[in-house]
Amino acid sequence: MTSAHETEPSAPVPEHGPESRVRPTAKPMSWAMLSRALAVPLVLALVCFLPAVIAGQPGSGVRDTAYWLQLVLTCYAGARLGTMILSTRRRLLQGVFWMFVYIAMGVAPFAQAVIGQTPTPLVGPRSDLVTAVALVLVGCIAFDLGALLASRRPLRERFAARPERDPSSAQRARLRLLVLLAFAASGYYVVRLGGPAIFFSSRQEISASVAFSGVGSDGSHVGPALLKGFGTVPALLALLLYSRRLVTSRRARRTPSTVLVWGALAVLNAVVNNPVSNARYWFLTVLVSLLFTVFPSSSAMHRSVLALGVAGALVLFPYADRFRYESAGYRPIESSSVFEPLATKDYDQTVMVANTVTWVGSRGHTYGHQLAGSALFFVPRSVWSGKPEDTGVRVGQWMGMSMTNLSAPLWAELWVDFGVIGMAGGFALIGYAAARTDRRYARAVSGAGPGGAAAVVVPLVAGYAFILLRGPLLQAMGKPAIAVLCLLLVAGVRGRAARRPR
Repeated sequence: MTSAHETEPSAPVPEHGPESRVRPTAKPMSWAMLSRALAVPLVLALVCFLPAVIAGQPGSGVRDTAYWLQLVLTCYAGARLGTMILSTRRRLLQGVFWMFVYIAMGVAPFAQAVIGQTPTPLVGPRSDLVTAVALVLVGCIAFDLGALLASRRPLRERFAARPERDPSSAQRARLRLLVLLAFAASGYYVVRLGGPAIFFSSRQEISASVAFSGVGSDGSHVGPALLKGFGTVPALLALLLYSRRLVTSRRARRTPSTVLVWGALAVLNAVVNNPVSNARYWFLTVLVSLLFTVFPSSSAMHRSVLALGVAGALVLFPYADRFRYESAGYRPIESSSVFEPLATKDYDQTVMVANTVTWVGSRGHTYGHQLAGSALFFVPRSVWSGKPEDTGVRVGQWMGMSMTNLSAPLWAELWVDFGVIGMAGGFALIGYAAARTDRRYARAVSGAGPGGAAAVVVPLVAGYAFILLRGPLLQAMGKPAIAVLCLLLVAGVRGRAARRPR
């Protein structure tokens, strides 16, 4: 399986020449030899070895059409992930997409098919599971076709790398305003919940403190979501922007006030964005976005995140909910196999797509109603009485589940509204946008300057993509909206300056 052919060079594009005249620079001989040495064993491990080991596990799974389709999907995603890891070009969004698909929609469901267990029960017939796996495979192929189409279209000249100037005084003032907002919002968040100590106890204690604070006492989830969102997102975004300044500006590194502000933001994030008091997927967003912001042009970091991310998701992620409950309520996993936790917890994405297929079969498609609720998440239910609930919640209630905090992968969200054609078209657009954004990001960070907003936004989106792909979308929309508001606050002056006639 070859990767999508992209035409952008890995080196900065000179300002005096059009993009079509620039040829890719030759790879260093050492990396070329290393790539050839690692290519075969890595791809074989992802495509052949790991699926073969899982297939040899004992279990009561039925080797029917769903089993073989799941095997094909796992191998396909493994091959695509292998090309992302071995490529010398950094494809952040595409790499994260294929890492999620390989883990959550490939390896974990394949282990469930072999062992014969799922974290969430399959309420419909086995044929709906076959349909679900086929839908995931169709979505992946559509994503690849969209990315391939994007790679065939050259970027406009305005996206070529240009030397960046130091931020103006107005831009620095906007950034200071964001820092003040971060400290004010996070400080209010910490004080409202009872002090910093509560953030190092458990997520269960955090939820109890939010309920005790009186936020959302009317039964609405908007208040707690806004409290958590403004308490965590501005702090993270300010840290990313200051990290980018320190990485790209020697003058900033020699300015004590800038270093002190960065240190204070790091301490603030250690309180409000630590892995103890936050969901695992959100801390993953924090970690990935920070790594890609600090090491934007490092191919080694890009490969390490993708490769080690697979190992961490399979081995560490099922055990990373240690701080979800208090010590008395925590129940450690007792398993004789490293693959059994994949079949018994966390990775319910494929089976939830199957349950969504069954749910749609009994009620019909919603034709945009669910996505409209996600896009208009900020509209209160008192104004919109028919506002839909999370797709995962609605399917869970229909299943009769007592715990309805279930995933609704993007495949299920698009299938609910638009059917197979709309789902395939949606993933083609997503693949196209991801490929174009990856290329623009590579151009933005190829120079020595700050690289504009893309140098921070794309790593943040790459980290948050795990939450968006897992779903439900309605739950995932709050924090991106807050991040957009913060970015508009920082980039407002720059945007007006860019529109002035030269």
